[in-house]
Amino acid sequence: MMVQIENKIILVTGGAGFIGSNLCEYLLSQRNKVICLDNFATGKTSNIQHLLSNPNFTLIVGDIRNLSDCHKAVSGVDYILHEAALGSVPRSINDPITSNDVNVSGFLNMLVAARDAKVKKFIYAASSSTYGDSEALPKVENTIGKPLSPYAITKYVNELYADIFFHTYGLNTIGLRYFNVFGRKQDPNGAYAAVIPKFVMQLMKYESPIINGDGNYSRDFTYIDNVIQMNVLAMLTENPEAMNTVYNTAFGDRTTLNNLMEYLKKHMSQYDEKIASVEVIHGPNRAGDIPHSLASIEKAKKLLNYNPEFSMKDGLKEAVDWYWNNLK
Repeated sequence: MMVQIENKIILVTGGAGFIGSNLCEYLLSQRNKVICLDNFATGKTSNIQHLLSNPNFTLIVGDIRNLSDCHKAVSGVDYILHEAALGSVPRSINDPITSNDVNVSGFLNMLVAARDAKVKKFIYAASSSTYGDSEALPKVENTIGKPLSPYAITKYVNELYADIFFHTYGLNTIGLRYFNVFGRKQDPNGAYAAVIPKFVMQLMKYESPIINGDGNYSRDFTYIDNVIQMNVLAMLTENPEAMNTVYNTAFGDRTTLNNLMEYLKKHMSQYDEKIASVEVIHGPNRAGDIPHSLASIEKAKKLLNYNPEFSMKDGLKEAVDWYWNNLK
């Protein structure tokens, strides 16, 4: 049962992106007013096309790197869900300056605008990449290592800035460290496509997917509905102990890339039996990748009453069904 939040005014930055558009859709279904701020650098009009006719939905085409756009978007809102960012470790390695401009300077603009507008709470997309070279498993919020990519640095800096804005200006913030989120509307195309939609599209076309390394790297794959639940719980909490901190946003289980491919082939071959015989290729490991990722979700369970509904396998079935029906 998804948690309920009603009759609020909520700004979703990056609201035309994968996670942002899912948040917009859910919040509108709960009778909230939703403002979406997006510059469409990675967001897609198709993700929110069906929302444009909803009188409770407002689209602002703007850029978080422009402070005046941020001020315009936050005017009169109760909560901010800050999803706007340039994701992808490889993208940040190829172009660290743009990643920093969006993820650090843009983030700071949003914090300033949130402070000036006196919003109730600023909830932002943090990242499991913040754990860096820490080998401890499961990942616990207060134990991190050195960042392994420019992207990871930007997301750690976000946490530091959020903390300072609480202590200096009294702005309530909550950071959600997302672990390999997947699900409906996640883009399968482009150089920086996430692994699950990319593999799904390749298998649909009988193309051999390339697994980086031997396939024994593992990830805590997290279905989108678990992420929506965490965002809503973060908005709803009134517990002072639960605010101005960060939470792992995950299922709390890990899956190797080899196992992921096995599950995908098994499920997709129910649609098309030829997919079962598509050959998988192994390539080199990718720069900046951490070998294993597994979240402890005890803190979120204790302080936010988080109870993820979808395991990786359950979420994968939902996601594949969505891709098959929408992209085939």
